[in-house]
Amino acid sequence: MGWDGIDGTGRDEAGWTELGRAEASRAARSQTRAEPSRAPPSPPVSPRRPGQLLPLARRRRLRPAPGAYNRRGGGRTRPGGAPGAGAGARGAGGGGGGRMERAERWAYGALWAALGGSLALRAARRDVVLGRALLVPLALLAALQSLCRACLPLPLGLALAAAAACLLLSRAPPRRLLPVAGRAVLVTGCDSGFGQATARHLDALGFRVFASVLDPRGPGAQELQKSCSPRLTLLQMDLTKPEDIQRVLQHIQAHTNSSGLWGLVNNAGFNDIIADAELSPLGNFRTCMEVNFFGSLELTKGLLPLLRSAGGRIVTVSSPAGDLPFPCLSAYGASKAALSLLMDTFRSELQPWGVKVSLILPGYFKTGTCDPAFWNLRKQQLVARLPQELLQAYGEDYVEEINRQFIQFMKVAVEDLSAVVNSITDGLLAANPAVRYYPGQGLGLMYFIHRYLPYFVRDLFLKGLFINPKLPRALRPEQHTEAKEA
Repeated sequence: MGWDGIDGTGRDEAGWTELGRAEASRAARSQTRAEPSRAPPSPPVSPRRPGQLLPLARRRRLRPAPGAYNRRGGGRTRPGGAPGAGAGARGAGGGGGGRMERAERWAYGALWAALGGSLALRAARRDVVLGRALLVPLALLAALQSLCRACLPLPLGLALAAAAACLLLSRAPPRRLLPVAGRAVLVTGCDSGFGQATARHLDALGFRVFASVLDPRGPGAQELQKSCSPRLTLLQMDLTKPEDIQRVLQHIQAHTNSSGLWGLVNNAGFNDIIADAELSPLGNFRTCMEVNFFGSLELTKGLLPLLRSAGGRIVTVSSPAGDLPFPCLSAYGASKAALSLLMDTFRSELQPWGVKVSLILPGYFKTGTCDPAFWNLRKQQLVARLPQELLQAYGEDYVEEINRQFIQFMKVAVEDLSAVVNSITDGLLAANPAVRYYPGQGLGLMYFIHRYLPYFVRDLFLKGLFINPKLPRALRPEQHTEAKEA
């Protein structure tokens, strides 16, 4: 055997001569050129894991068939895989159709989001009813959107769908209100503010209004009497005096015995102090409870037989201060918290009688209590009556700063009372009134923070929104320095 594997006879180990091997190789090459190439069988494909790309050979076999829609390139593919012009405006560039499709989804999605937000906002304001009456218009709008996406360019289709959405909003079914038909209603606290505006509005609607005032000869009562029809009756009542309450009850029973009393609006309220709970005299707590809680309780209990006979309504003006711990409003907030809980209990207990109970929790509006001179006088009286120990611990400038911040806060009070008046009217006349109404700006954010965020965030928010007192004198660093030097 030689070094190259060929023995002396000229043959290798397989028995091939060198010439025979060369001829066999040429024959094999010519046969390969003559026959079409055959791809080797594909190896078995293992299951693809999430996020794993397909092998390149498999991806090539999964190309869209000629004439099929190509989502990556946009348009329809021609034989050979090239995107054609069948998709029109969707284009044929790499990724152009995908971008257009995403733009359509975002545009029409934003349209539906705007429509849903508008309907939710109007429903929160009790302007529309979200019910079965809206199902057919919404289904028609969805069908129109599908046609617009299929047949029209994006700007034209979106404009047409938006016009249809605006038409749907304008034709949304309004809340069904009951007829007034001479119904009788008692409104308390009509000297000014919410009570006066509500009494005037209900009189204009045709109600027979009994309006209670503290002073029938005062300017507020006289203005109300002049601006309303003869149907309105002024009644003098102080909710801290049981004899006044009994006199009003007897008058209303005598004038509504046959038809009953349709509505009671507990609007009268009282607060005359803005200070820490420790600085507030107990007499202020008692007065707030007498007017805001016990007076409303006695009046409501006395009128329940008339309200039950008419299947009427009780609408009570409470305050967010009864739900949220506003600083320096402890006396007022505690009385309103008791009032809100009482009315929630009445709502549950009177449901079998058909009497519906609603609470109004308004934001900050400009009413008769927004007089800086009144609050400056109350601040001076508070400082004069404080025990010397408390005055030394807190400091007169502490009380001054609270009063200054509150007067500054009053400047942003809303003058238009129509939101509160409309909520009271809805509670009296809606076929299905809300349990709670929140007229005013920012209340949704306020209640969201109160219910879902930590306590320290809630406290910081309320102090930033309302009053953020300075440090009491005894806690200031300079006081500690003076004490150490002494």
